[in-house]
Amino acid sequence: MPPHLRSQTPETLAALWPEIGLSREVAVRVMQRLVFDDRDDLAGVRGLAKAKARVLLDRGRLDRLAVIDRRQSGVDPFVKYLFRSMDGAVLETVRIPLERPRFSVCISTQVGCGLACAFCETGRMGFTRNLEPWEMLDQVLAVRREATERPVTGVVFQGQGEPFQNYDNVMRTADILRHPSGARIGGDRISLSTVGILPAMERFTEEGHPYRLILSLTSAFGEKRAGLMPAGQRWDVPELAAAMRRHAATRRTVVSLAWVLIAGFNSGPEEAKELARLFAGSPLRLSVIDVNDPSGRFRRADDAERSRFFTALAENGIPFVRRYSGGPDIHAACGMLASRAQGGVAIA
Repeated sequence: MPPHLRSQTPETLAALWPEIGLSREVAVRVMQRLVFDDRDDLAGVRGLAKAKARVLLDRGRLDRLAVIDRRQSGVDPFVKYLFRSMDGAVLETVRIPLERPRFSVCISTQVGCGLACAFCETGRMGFTRNLEPWEMLDQVLAVRREATERPVTGVVFQGQGEPFQNYDNVMRTADILRHPSGARIGGDRISLSTVGILPAMERFTEEGHPYRLILSLTSAFGEKRAGLMPAGQRWDVPELAAAMRRHAATRRTVVSLAWVLIAGFNSGPEEAKELARLFAGSPLRLSVIDVNDPSGRFRRADDAERSRFFTALAENGIPFVRRYSGGPDIHAACGMLASRAQGGVAIA
């Protein structure tokens, strides 16, 4: 299949067809037209001869994702998008309102997911394929086109799929999002969330990317965690904790952990104590979000149980933030809308 022009950085675009002699400077302007300006034509790009523009458009693709469902929450400003790609694959995106008048976008990196985390609806869908860079980028561009009342200033790779199982495409997408001729989103406003693919985590640290790394931990105890998250059977908690400590030390930043809070499972004081032990000496921040499981197998902690957990975290010196799970009336949690579209679990 021909290469997609919005999957390219200026360097890769200039190298696609060396015989046409596209300079990097002109490739930067082409990228600005296609990504920052969000257009599908190359008319009038400075320094780009009409003949070269025709070659680029003839040899490259400019497909778009099709919006097949869009739902505005009635209880908060979240918007859930359901997209269909050229091959019929279905994927999700969530527009997230931030405290200041701006938006962040939670994007998918795969069609489905093969990691089968027990509490995750996407994991129950199974894995179909990786998304190409243009498919990840177009999720952001589609939201930006409609979000005229606020700028899009952040992106989190935390929707359907495991970003580090699509490593090269995700890194290419992040670079396009950050580029001055791309989406112009600061590197510190781009986050990648992983369940803990250790070799990719180590590669990410070694390569020195400016993006934020989040480890979805959910339990500080390896055997317990592995029962919910099968990836934990391959890479144990102490290994992942050491990798996150190294990353934070290299980047001079905090260790960022995501914690899906599940009633009767990971809300006890022993979890907080073990977290403090695992990350002793490293600045730590825990983002806690209530489980959202339509199957009914896993329940949300009630206010009292949640409060006890937060107290235990504070007593062990662990800073935390409670993340709001927005858009419950529009199935904004990962995998829910796509699962419905594909005949998955019905949600009342």
